[in-house]
Amino acid sequence: MGENFEMRLKEFKEYMTRIEYLNSATSVLSWDMMVSIPKKGKAYRSDVLGYLSSESYKLQTSDTMKEFIDYFISQENLDDVTESMVRNAKKSYDQTKKIPEDRYREYVVLASNSFSAWEEARAKSDYSIFKPYLEKIVKFNQEFLEYWGYEGNKYNTLLDLYEPGITVEKLDKVFGELREAIVNLLEKIQKSSVKPNTDFFYKHFTKEEQEEFGVFVASKLGYDFEAGRIDVSAHPFTTTFDNKDVRITTRYDENEFRGALFSTIHESGHAIYEQNIPDELKGTGLATGVSMGVHESQSRYYENILGRSKEFWKYFYPEAQKRFKQFEGVSLEEFYKAINVVEPSLIRTESDELTYSLHIIIRYEIEKELINGRISMDELPKVWNAKYKEYLGVEPKNDAEGVLQDMHWSDGSFGYFPSYALGNLYGAQFLSKLLKDIPDYYSLVERGEFDKIHEWLKENIHKHGSVYKPADIIKMVTGEELNAKYFIEYLNNKYSKIYNL
Repeated sequence: MGENFEMRLKEFKEYMTRIEYLNSATSVLSWDMMVSIPKKGKAYRSDVLGYLSSESYKLQTSDTMKEFIDYFISQENLDDVTESMVRNAKKSYDQTKKIPEDRYREYVVLASNSFSAWEEARAKSDYSIFKPYLEKIVKFNQEFLEYWGYEGNKYNTLLDLYEPGITVEKLDKVFGELREAIVNLLEKIQKSSVKPNTDFFYKHFTKEEQEEFGVFVASKLGYDFEAGRIDVSAHPFTTTFDNKDVRITTRYDENEFRGALFSTIHESGHAIYEQNIPDELKGTGLATGVSMGVHESQSRYYENILGRSKEFWKYFYPEAQKRFKQFEGVSLEEFYKAINVVEPSLIRTESDELTYSLHIIIRYEIEKELINGRISMDELPKVWNAKYKEYLGVEPKNDAEGVLQDMHWSDGSFGYFPSYALGNLYGAQFLSKLLKDIPDYYSLVERGEFDKIHEWLKENIHKHGSVYKPADIIKMVTGEELNAKYFIEYLNNKYSKIYNL
């Protein structure tokens, strides 16, 4: 390309690195705020986060950034990494530049305080505590949409923040197919005479015992504890400061076995993805997962497709029985059916693999209405409860079970929830290719040998970071576009065997 080009590229990466440093510092302080900060320190921390975000905003929207973007856009024959780096920087610049700096900073401070309000509201099961914050968060998002612009449904722009290329029109079609398939299978299951016993999960399991087993499982799967750690938070999450520091959290219930373990496996899937992103992508803005949907494909794969398979537990169940006397006399078959029991529930994070996507579809439909101004803050709990009764046949008894159960709205993550269901679809589609490339896949899992699977995921998905668009990754790996049939077939095959359908 020439000496001047290489010099400008080096300067651009150094500039992007400054933004990464600020974002990493912001992430550390946010992680601390959700894990260990004293209650009285939250207000000041929100101000600090607002300041750091403002500094990042200045770098992302500076004349220097525009000069870099303009220079590289004018260049021909850019390599994939540089082209993606410029494209993503321009998208971020355009989105951020359109928002007045004072409004952006106010929004960041609001989001920090909103999370604290959500925590308190959830603990007290009192929606009224969170309602004024949520109302402001929604209004801010509606305001930002006017700055950004949108095509078709207003919600499309928010979807694009998390899953580039996905639209309401596409989701309505895919989610419609998925909902119909799940409802049909659910009806068959509810008529089945097979009723798995889950009583042995509701005994006393100490936090220490659960944590030790969770660490054991996560380590075997490939989560690198020298580049990560597990902590406790109100809502399990993964935070990446760098590929050498990717932290996860979980939540323990000493009277229930499954929650913390499968949350740990789920978050390990996210973290393994981030840990596998190569050092070469640092300083490009591409050293992270390509989209929330592809990210969820990894966490949902580890948690469900792998973590709830019989082959997985053929290896791990003997170890679980050694550690937990509560499983004495419980056969592998009983245990396997119990971790895959289908019971429509109120809480998304505790829902079974089959009905999980219905929780997402409910939120998707509510978010569309909120952003388009068709649901008021006063109506929200009633709308939520009515949809749960209609779709899942269950109704929340209080706000904590209902509208307050997830943290995502507190930080304004509208457009995020559909990623969870898309992750299910992507994960099953990846599995179909994985089975072709690794014919002895199930034998490896039964022996607890996950290195080959880990390496396949790394080489086909993780190492690309966000160089390519989600649709490109799906096509590159599987040879076709997103197709719901793989997940639907997977569900039908799995549950037909468990419930003798």
